[in-house]
Amino acid sequence: MKFDRNLLSAAMQARGWLALTISLGFIVGVVIVAQAWMLARIVDGVFLQKKTLADVTPLLLLLTGLALARFLFAWGGESAGKQLAVRVKTDIRARLARHILQLGPGYAAEERSGELSNTLTAGVEALDAWFSQYLPQVALAVIMPLTILVAVFPNDLLSGVVLLLTAPLIPFFMILIGSAAENLTKKQWTTLSRLAAHFLDVIQGLPTLKRFGRARDQLRIIARISDDYRKTTMSVLRVAFLSALALEMLATISVAVIAVEIGIRVMRGHMDFLSAFFILILAPDFYQPLRLLGSRFHAGMEGVAAANRIFSILEKQPSSSTPTAQVSPHPRSAPPAAPPLDQTLSADFHIRFQGVSVSYQEGQRQALQNIDLDIAKGQRIALVGPSGAGKSTIAHLLMRFIEPTAGRILIDDHPLNAIDPRAWRRHIAWMPQRPYLFNMSIADNIRLGQPDASMDAVIRAAQQAFAHDFIQTLPQGYDAIAGERGARLSGGQAQRIALARAFLRDAPIVILDEPTANLDPETEEQIQQAIARLLQDRTALIIAHRLHTIRTADRILVMQQGRIVEAGDHAQLLAKPDGPYQRLLHA
Repeated sequence: MKFDRNLLSAAMQARGWLALTISLGFIVGVVIVAQAWMLARIVDGVFLQKKTLADVTPLLLLLTGLALARFLFAWGGESAGKQLAVRVKTDIRARLARHILQLGPGYAAEERSGELSNTLTAGVEALDAWFSQYLPQVALAVIMPLTILVAVFPNDLLSGVVLLLTAPLIPFFMILIGSAAENLTKKQWTTLSRLAAHFLDVIQGLPTLKRFGRARDQLRIIARISDDYRKTTMSVLRVAFLSALALEMLATISVAVIAVEIGIRVMRGHMDFLSAFFILILAPDFYQPLRLLGSRFHAGMEGVAAANRIFSILEKQPSSSTPTAQVSPHPRSAPPAAPPLDQTLSADFHIRFQGVSVSYQEGQRQALQNIDLDIAKGQRIALVGPSGAGKSTIAHLLMRFIEPTAGRILIDDHPLNAIDPRAWRRHIAWMPQRPYLFNMSIADNIRLGQPDASMDAVIRAAQQAFAHDFIQTLPQGYDAIAGERGARLSGGQAQRIALARAFLRDAPIVILDEPTANLDPETEEQIQQAIARLLQDRTALIIAHRLHTIRTADRILVMQQGRIVEAGDHAQLLAKPDGPYQRLLHA
């Protein structure tokens, strides 16, 4: 198995535990040599030198002490290896979770959530065997045989040469067989990730599948993927068992060669019994670390397959290389550092898009082309146009979910990408068309807008969003659990919870993605009133689909194929005969 520099770098984060594991393994090797020498002396003394039990009692006590020491040091080495794996897995899982959050929705939208979840859970757990068993065993497979060779060579040069020549055969065959097993393990991991992703998609879409009578078709697909995973797993196990058989045969034959050549020389009187028996006891222990390396090689291969996926995520750059936005082939110099955001966001701040372009799918599709846009403080800008025109892309750029391929975004003449994204987002309230509610209390869902808000502030925000009355009718009130994705609430109730978040946020910039879509007239009227209150004295970017929302905007931007093709207020655009805005309204 080839070493992945990323895995080795991760192991260095817990280098103390790694050093302890290897050190204890080396001590075990020394104890093994001492134990073999002590046993050989006892047997030689009793059977050839006719010593009594009393004569060898000190040696037997010492042998017992060595056996106990061997057990304790071996146990300590395994425990240290497990601690090494725990520390590294905890660090990698935390880094991976943080990095996915830094990559943002632009990256997550291009990935399957089930596959990402599988990588965060089963993928990180799969690293356990690599760190706790395989990595320390690589070092011990070199150190322990060398320790034994140091003890064998002074006693018998020929036996030392035989051990030295036969030892490389085990790693050689392990590499030959392991290359096939590694490819199969990668295929196994890919199949497992695909199964996890598809299974989560089915669970999330179960109501739709049941409604259209397609649930049984998905059962057949899951059964087929599961069978593919079973076949791949059995292929991996076949290779692993073949490898184990080959390594056991090589080790057994090598020990037999040592035993035969020693036995012949002892019979001919060319070698004394004490040295011969000492080497014969050590021979199996000489090959044992190499045999363990072979078995742990297969145990750690799944971790390598998972690591390839884990580090491919960690190597993505949050600032400019999310899959949603294509990076320009011409690198730009780093933007100058902006002053603190509270100073940057002046009383009469302006947001400017200058020649902004964004491409999707690695440059295959242009989402925005040379967008120039000026948003003054307090303005309400409405974006209209067909699906795929680039409206959501502008909102994602403003929230720093993605970065421009070309051009720049300025906040009062300061580049937006020079401002800390977290500090910038604190000045934005976002209300999407389909808000996400988490499986926690309604109060905690509202507090996402301001985590340290008091209960009085939460209730006040809910009242402003017309959510307080329906919350009071729930059995547990604000402590009621909303359910995953707001499963226990209606669409209108979920929208009002999201609107309460925006009120609690109290941010100077508001981004709305038509929050009144798919609502009944009464609920829509309430939300429209609440939105009108929310937008007072605030800068707003509104992705609009309803005529009522469009009419209240100070400026309307009509978008087509990533370009702004018309701009003006409702009356101005309505006065243009057969313009894009007119066609949208008629459609």
